[in-house]
Amino acid sequence: MARMKHLAGFLAGIAVGASLATGAFLSDSVGAAAGEAGAQGQATSTIVFENARVRVKNATFPPGVTPMHTHDLPHVGVVIQGGTLEFRYPDGKSETMKLEPGGAGYRDANVTHQPINPGTTLVRVIEVELK
Repeated sequence: MARMKHLAGFLAGIAVGASLATGAFLSDSVGAAAGEAGAQGQATSTIVFENARVRVKNATFPPGVTPMHTHDLPHVGVVIQGGTLEFRYPDGKSETMKLEPGGAGYRDANVTHQPINPGTTLVRVIEVELK
């Protein structure tokens, strides 16, 4: 039984790794869509993989303000295109983060925030939500 759980975890890890690799090397059409989102000034969050254990999203943050929203699931973010994001919270607090390509971070579930990209270029993150 323990061996089966280990195998299931290993296979889930491969799936997440493959999804991240896919996110890092998305096709030109998805890359073009991310560029178009930046040109239009609208943040996007597109599901690129999902199974019973994880949901992987391609999140783009063009210059400007993204609406306040809540993440229902804990998630790991892997930075694909870096930049600076300021996060504002409902209690009035804020934090500014310099995101470097290849960097990663973690957020707990039920976090509500409003990301703001004060820069002039698109910031892109692959988010892996843990179910």
